[in-house]
Amino acid sequence: MYRLILAAMIAACAGTTPAWSQSMSPMRGEIRSFADSFAVRVHPRNPYKHRINVSIRAYDADFRPIEARISPPNFSLGAGASRSVLVVVNFNGARERRVRICTESAPLAGKGVGMKAQICGKFIGHHL
Repeated sequence: MYRLILAAMIAACAGTTPAWSQSMSPMRGEIRSFADSFAVRVHPRNPYKHRINVSIRAYDADFRPIEARISPPNFSLGAGASRSVLVVVNFNGARERRVRICTESAPLAGKGVGMKAQICGKFIGHHL
């Protein structure tokens, strides 16, 4: 009986489709800047077969929201598409700033599972 249950579970797992997840590149980086701010260019990508709404947000190292100039902050991505986004963060007088830049997405109404996904990259800005 145990072997029958085990065989059924293996067959069920083998028959499932692979899970896709959104992506963003790069996922980490160090930036050196002479200015009072530093810029990071990220490329969120939609691996799904349907359009999704995407928001780019900036957080400190402890995931508290920070002010950043994000261009564009919100947009829609078609199936399989990616887009370049520029994020500019001020040093606020610090010599080093650790930030997390996150791609947050949710499917459009009536498309797929109504779940919000988030993927974040870690970046360090050094003020020279």
